[in-house]
Amino acid sequence: MPARIVLLVTSPRLPAGLLTAAAWDVVRRHPVLAGAESELTTAVRAAGAEVTVVDGPATQALLDAAAAHGTVVWLAGPAGDESLARELGLRLAREPGLAELELMYGSWDPPGARLLDAVAVLDRLVSPGGDPWKRAQTHRSLAGFLLEECYEAYDAISAEDTDALREELGDVLLQVVLHARLAEELPEERRWTVDDVAGGLVDKMVRRNPHVFAEGEAGTLEEIEANWERIKRAEKARDSVLDGIALSQPALALAAKILDRAGRVGLAVPPPLAESQVDPEARLGAGLLATVAAAREAGLDAEAALRRAALAYADAVRTAERR
Repeated sequence: MPARIVLLVTSPRLPAGLLTAAAWDVVRRHPVLAGAESELTTAVRAAGAEVTVVDGPATQALLDAAAAHGTVVWLAGPAGDESLARELGLRLAREPGLAELELMYGSWDPPGARLLDAVAVLDRLVSPGGDPWKRAQTHRSLAGFLLEECYEAYDAISAEDTDALREELGDVLLQVVLHARLAEELPEERRWTVDDVAGGLVDKMVRRNPHVFAEGEAGTLEEIEANWERIKRAEKARDSVLDGIALSQPALALAAKILDRAGRVGLAVPPPLAESQVDPEARLGAGLLATVAAAREAGLDAEAALRRAALAYADAVRTAERR
């Protein structure tokens, strides 16, 4: 039987001892080599296997161990040791009789694993010795950036540019993780972490979707939305149906949201008449509110309509400039 070199690759984002049964079998039965001490070498030794750290060129050490023992295992480092795998592959391609090279995955990155990298990178940037600009920020100083990144993601959606959307959502995620890291520096009674953010989100999604996570029935989309609102009202003790509306959103969108909330509970409160207003700005505002109400009745989005008209006008201005 030919000699065998097993390159054991594991996810650096999972606990070191979390390996597949096949991986545990191979490290317990055969000599194990590694390029450096790590949490993984410690975990393998704790399980009763012998690990030798190679001081020097790893390729020849692996070939010698394979020749002596038949099979040898290499514990790949966090980056996967691609250069070593390439060097071994070239050597065995020239001398195929030396050994067979096998790649084994002892663990895989779970979905969302790169989020852990994002948290680690932001922690490094905000910690002492990191980026002075990020360390100097506060939730308030970053507020405008969060809004700007959300608008840029909105623009990518409007343009149906999914590549740009992926990038812009990364910028939104940066703001989320950065805010969470800065919150770790708050006084103890106000402190929270990115895990608190994620945990709150998970708990909320489970609570508000009983048709998926509990015994509730799915029903129609309208029933699901009504159930969501019922659960939401039970969670939040609010004095008004308008509580929770983001007041800093654009005025047309804010007006539409207020009208929508009032309509949900059957409150027929007529908007003020423009003619009854003395102040010119108040007259203009009342007229605009009436326009938003009429758009809602017609099933139209006043914010989107004005945006569309403004962008068309911008195109006309550019055309006039070229002339």
